[in-house]
Amino acid sequence: SHAVPGLLQALEQNDLQPEQVRYAIITHVHLDHAGGTSALLQACPNAVCVAHPKAARHVINPERLVQSSRAVYGDEMFTKLYGRIDPVDESRVRVMQDNETLDMGPRKFHFFFTRGHADHHFCILEEQSEVIFTGDSFGIGYPRLQTGKRPFLFPSTTPTQFDADEARKSVHIIRNSGARIAGLTHFGPFFDMKVGAEQLLSGLDQMEELLERAVDSDLNDDALQSFCEDGVRDFFRAEMEDRGMSLTEDEWKLVEIDAGINAMGLAYAAERIRKKTGS
Repeated sequence: SHAVPGLLQALEQNDLQPEQVRYAIITHVHLDHAGGTSALLQACPNAVCVAHPKAARHVINPERLVQSSRAVYGDEMFTKLYGRIDPVDESRVRVMQDNETLDMGPRKFHFFFTRGHADHHFCILEEQSEVIFTGDSFGIGYPRLQTGKRPFLFPSTTPTQFDADEARKSVHIIRNSGARIAGLTHFGPFFDMKVGAEQLLSGLDQMEELLERAVDSDLNDDALQSFCEDGVRDFFRAEMEDRGMSLTEDEWKLVEIDAGINAMGLAYAAERIRKKTGS
C-alpha cells in the first residue's frame, strides 16, 4: 500500500483522475506485486482488479497471504514493507484466462499463463507498444548491474512454488510472444529479449543443479538454508566475474537480499521434493 501515493501522483502528472482508472492488473499475488491492490482500488472507485484465476481468491481474502508473510518477516517488518492489506470485494475482481485478450480502445492486452515462479502468475503483452509485463517470470534486472560486458538478468526462485521446468517454459512463452521489450517489475525495461532469455535459461539450469545438490544433501533447516545461500552467492560471483564487474558494498547488499530470498525458495523446494519422493 506504500506505493499507492506514487501511483496517484503519476496519474496527476499525466492529467488523469483516479476515477478514470478502469483496471488494476496484477501479475501474481506475492505482496511486493499485489500488496497495494486494496488501497489502490479504494483510491480508484471505478477500477477492478484483473487477476489470474488462482490469484483472485487471495485478493478477495488475503488472510492466508498476510499470515504467511508475517511469519517470514515479523509484524514490524511486514508493516514497514507492505502497510495495511484489506480484502477486495469479489464484484471488483475480474479473472482472465490463458490467451485471453482485454480490449482498451486502440490497445489490446494479451494474457499468458506463466508458471514456474508461482502457479498463479500471468504476463501481459500490450500489443501496440510490443511490451510484455513480466512480473517475476522473466527474472530480475537491477539497473546498477547492467554495466558489465553484457546485461545481467537472474531468475527469481522465491518461495513457495518454484519449479525450474515450468519457469523455463515461461521464458520461452515470453520470448516467443512477439514482444520487443520486457517490462520487469524488478526493475524497469529490458530491451534484448534474446539475450535475456538465454541468461535466464542458463541461470535456471544452475539453480536447478543447486536444488538437486540440496535435495541430495543431509542438511535441514538453517543448515539447508545456508547451503543454498552459499550456492546462490557463488552463482552471482561467477556471473559478475564473467562480465568483468566488481560490485560496490551497496551493490553487494542488494545481491545479498536476493541471495537470501532465492535460497529460501530453493530450500523450500528441496524439502518439498524430499517429502514427495520419500528421500
